[in-house]
Amino acid sequence: MQTTQRIDNDQDAMALALDWAAKGMFITAPNPRIGCVIVRDGLVIGAGHTQPAGQAHAEIQALRDAAARGNDVRGATAYVTLEPCSHHGRTPPCSDALVAAGLGRVVAAMVDPNPLVAGRGLAQLAAAGIAVASGLMAQQAQELNIGFFSRMQRGLPWVRLKTAASLDGTTALDNGASQWITGPDARADGHAWRARASAILTGIGTVKADDPQLTVRGVDILKQPRRVIVDSRLDIDLEARILQGEPCWLVAAAPDQAKLAALTAAGHEVILLPNAAGKVDLPALMRELGRREVNELHVEAGSKLNASLVREGCVDELLVYLAPSLIGPGQGMFALPALTQLDQKQQLIFHAVSQVGPDLRILARFTPSEPV
Repeated sequence: MQTTQRIDNDQDAMALALDWAAKGMFITAPNPRIGCVIVRDGLVIGAGHTQPAGQAHAEIQALRDAAARGNDVRGATAYVTLEPCSHHGRTPPCSDALVAAGLGRVVAAMVDPNPLVAGRGLAQLAAAGIAVASGLMAQQAQELNIGFFSRMQRGLPWVRLKTAASLDGTTALDNGASQWITGPDARADGHAWRARASAILTGIGTVKADDPQLTVRGVDILKQPRRVIVDSRLDIDLEARILQGEPCWLVAAAPDQAKLAALTAAGHEVILLPNAAGKVDLPALMRELGRREVNELHVEAGSKLNASLVREGCVDELLVYLAPSLIGPGQGMFALPALTQLDQKQQLIFHAVSQVGPDLRILARFTPSEPV
C-alpha cells in the first residue's frame, strides 16, 4: 500500500508516473516500461507500473492500488507514460478498464507507436466521454522506452555498444590483459545497462579471448538477457562459459555441420544469416532481432566486430567508460580503416556525460541523434 502523496500540477503527476515506470526497468520487455498514477483533488489515490509480459499493465496496477486503499477513482485523472492499449494482446485492453472505472480524465505522455494502438486508445476514451490529452513530458517517456519505440517504428532494436578504455583509448594490452581498466563502480554500472537490455551480443573473438559469461550480476532481475554470439563458422568451444546456463543464439554464415548439430542438441539455436562475403549479415541480424522482439541490444565485443557494426550502420549509441589513466599502445575500441580526410569521419553527439566512481561514463549517439 502506498502512502498518500500530494500533487500540485500535471507536470508533477507525470514526473511521478515516470518514476513508477522506471520501477519496471528490468522486467517488462518486450512490453514498454509504463507507469500510471491516479490523482483526485491533488492527492495520489493509486499508482502502479507494468508487470512482466502477460501480467497486469500499469493502469490495471494503479486501479488495483486505488481499490486496495479504498479510494473511488470515478472522475479522477490518470497520468500514464504511454497511451493506454486498446487491443487484446497478452492481456485485455487497458482502455476498456479505464472506461469501466469511470475516470474523468486521462493524460498520456505519448501516443503508442505500436500500429495496433497508435491513437485508438485515446480515441476510445474520448468517445466514452473521458477528457484526454497527450504530449506531456514526451521526450522523457520516449527515452525510457527508446528500444520499444525503435522496434515499433523501424523494426530494429536500439543498439547500444559498450566499451571501456583508458583516457588514451586503450581497451586492453597487446597481450589481451584488460582486467581491470575501469573501477568497480563503472563495472557495476555496466551490469545495470546489461540488465535493461533484451539481449547481449558479442563475437567469437571475445569468446575465445576472454571466455566471458556475459550474464547480469549484482542486479535484481527476473531473467537473464538472451546471449547472442556472432560466429560465422561456429568456431566456438562447446565448453565455453557463455554456453552454460540459458540457451544462446549463435549467428553463423558457413557453419561446421557437426558443431551445429552439437549446439542444437544442447538447446542453443543457430541462426544462419550469410552475406555475399561469407560473413554474418549484420544488418539482417538486427532485423531478425527486431522480429524476435528485442527492444534494446547491448553489445560487448572486440574492436573488429565493434568496427563492423559501426561501419554497417548497426549502432545507435555508444556507452563508453573512460578511466583516468594512460596505458599507451594496445588494443583499441574500433578497428576502423584509416581515413584520408577528416570529412570522412563518423559524427556523434554527446547525449549524456557523468562520473561513475573515478571513471567517466559517456553516452554518445550517432547522428541523426533521434532515429526513432
